[in-house]
Amino acid sequence: MADLRIDCSRGEGGGQIVRTALALAVTLGHPLVLTNIRANRRRPGLQPQHLAAVRALAAISRADVRGAELDSCELEFRPRDLRGGDYRIDVAELRGSAGSTTLIFQALLLPLVHAAEPSHLTLLGGTHVPWSPPLHYVRDVFLPAVRGLGVDSRVSLVRWGWYPAGGGMIEADVSPASMLRGLRADEPPPLAHVVGMSAVSSLPRAIADRQAHQARDRLSREGVTATIETVEDVTARGPGTFVGLVVPGRAGFSALGRRGVPAERIADEAVDALLAYRASRGALDAHLADQLLPFLVLAREPSSFTCEAISPHLRTLAWVLGELVPVSIELDEGPPARVRTLPHGGTHP
Repeated sequence: MADLRIDCSRGEGGGQIVRTALALAVTLGHPLVLTNIRANRRRPGLQPQHLAAVRALAAISRADVRGAELDSCELEFRPRDLRGGDYRIDVAELRGSAGSTTLIFQALLLPLVHAAEPSHLTLLGGTHVPWSPPLHYVRDVFLPAVRGLGVDSRVSLVRWGWYPAGGGMIEADVSPASMLRGLRADEPPPLAHVVGMSAVSSLPRAIADRQAHQARDRLSREGVTATIETVEDVTARGPGTFVGLVVPGRAGFSALGRRGVPAERIADEAVDALLAYRASRGALDAHLADQLLPFLVLAREPSSFTCEAISPHLRTLAWVLGELVPVSIELDEGPPARVRTLPHGGTHP
């Protein structure tokens, strides 16, 4: 089979191109050459987070790999044998950073669903870090959404991992799926009530209480009630705070505490994002649209859903997937924004 070449400088040009392209390559058993990896970024090439994904995907597929090293801008990846099983992956082992365990989990989930046997994953690193979905989003938003597509997976939080200390741990189980279903999600969910969490570690409980109170108060003024759990006994390395709001299986919004930023402002960040989503009239938040699309292009049925926005990230992802899978992907700015996928030879309902 001839190698497929992907120019990773196209579009948004970030690490998601690497993770998505390799996850599809492993799933389809297709050799792949990635060029110009993160070419337009301040630090081009593979960084520890991306290299951790490369190594993890190579491990589950017994891949032959060239160029899997820090700062590499070209990678040759030839998967040989996709296998489920027990895997333990330390996302932070390369440079001791709080690399995202959830991004690695999402990259592994797509191929492992297509393995012949179930899998158990233990992932070490960051669980609640900037620029990646927190574990609670994966558990309460992403996994319920893919469950509707036919994916049977569970994830649990063993130990929290903040940025930059890391030290977190998650465990996940993945069962094989015989076939992926499509998605129809055209109407926004009712938002009269949401659920959430306000958590702290190595900080006074009062900070978690203030975050929760601010979120409930802001939402109440917008006609939304909220049940927000306050958690103060978080096991983690060092201090940290988290606010998360969830519309199960459809949307999630969160914010991480930062030195010098009041608890109320952290809560406001999550609330502002939720209210912007509500105003969009989309069924899914923008991040979930990104995360579901790789599964939908492998479904045998067409899909159609509305979402918060067609982001540059989503456009880049659609281009990468179209290079690898015989599928039509339509992106409509709306409003509301709409995404349609159609397997070649299929018809929209």
